[in-house]
Amino acid sequence: MTKKFQTILGGGGAIGTPLAKELKVYTQNIRIAGRNPKKVDPTNETFVLDLTDRARTRKAVKNSEVVYLVAGLKYTTKVWQEQWPGVFDNVLDACKAEGAKLVFFDNVYPYGRVEGPMTEETPFNPCSKKGEIRAKLDLKLMEEYKRGNLEAVIVRGADFYGPGVNSSVFNLLVVDNLMKGKKANWMNNPKAIHTFTYTPDAAKATAIIGNTSSAFNQVWHAPADDYPITGEEMVRIAAEILGVEPRIQVLSDAMLWMAGLFHPTIMSLIEMTYQTKYDYIFNSDKFKNAFNFIPTTYRDGIKACIEAVRS
Repeated sequence: MTKKFQTILGGGGAIGTPLAKELKVYTQNIRIAGRNPKKVDPTNETFVLDLTDRARTRKAVKNSEVVYLVAGLKYTTKVWQEQWPGVFDNVLDACKAEGAKLVFFDNVYPYGRVEGPMTEETPFNPCSKKGEIRAKLDLKLMEEYKRGNLEAVIVRGADFYGPGVNSSVFNLLVVDNLMKGKKANWMNNPKAIHTFTYTPDAAKATAIIGNTSSAFNQVWHAPADDYPITGEEMVRIAAEILGVEPRIQVLSDAMLWMAGLFHPTIMSLIEMTYQTKYDYIFNSDKFKNAFNFIPTTYRDGIKACIEAVRS
């Protein structure tokens, strides 16, 4: 009998690594595919993969029952425009050919700026080029599962933070700076409410959804703490745990633009600063109620981020 895998496309990232740990609850047959895949457990199978390569993507998905697309591309609009459509088609075609279910981990960019809480029912109204790209991917996937071409699900997260997440703006601009004796940096408005998704919680939720048949063919928001936290308070909690002063330097669009002249990734952040100028409230009641899930508190999550750096 052929062994069936649960395959992670984009292993090694903020969601991919903790997801590999969580999937052990459901299967021992875990395949981690990526540019530089590393085993999280000795039983894992690894597969070197560039998702822009159609043939390699097909091989990566072979004998998979569930596929998790958690990969990230270089954070520039140009790369996203050039690569995401082809990558997505490669994954969709491979899953359909293999009869595999697809779990796509996405962000909230398709919603654009939202007044009030973002829910799974929030209409798409992207106000950025990256948001337009992600909205097209989501609409394509929704159309595929509505037509019965495959079983699929979209899991969304808010901005990430978590232990060892080097790509997290919170980890980079707040924790790392405070630990170096510098001011924490915050973009635009530290007094605005800003929900964060704790990556271990998001990974656990993604594993639960991928292994719950009734969860497919719909959208879920990954669980996040309900507390209406602000950037100012995130900094204050981190500083308190570290035993330092909660000093903040606010980064304006003009400052980001100047830095972006030398760093294309920073320049690509500017179109997303609507998320840090206004309240950014992410509601995940649907998941929490369906699976009786209690998310990690911000204080515990921030403490874990700091302990990961210290260790």
